[in-house]
Amino acid sequence: MKNSIVKAMQYGQIVNVMYMAKDGQISERKIKVIKVYGESFQAYFFLRNTKRTFKIDNVLALIPVKRNDSAVI
Repeated sequence: MKNSIVKAMQYGQIVNVMYMAKDGQISERKIKVIKVYGESFQAYFFLRNTKRTFKIDNVLALIPVKRNDSAVI
């Protein structure tokens, strides 16, 4: 999982992650990875419009968000 998180950071991708909180609750979060260090990483969390720290071991799945680029005519 760490490799996928690092790649998302390198490519500046916005990703959806399935994340398990401390209490075992699972949620889907839309994030942009900023920094990876040790067993955790910092990401911009779009729902709260703030930076948050996440544990790599708590990421259950990571899915890149497809961007629909629209052209201005």
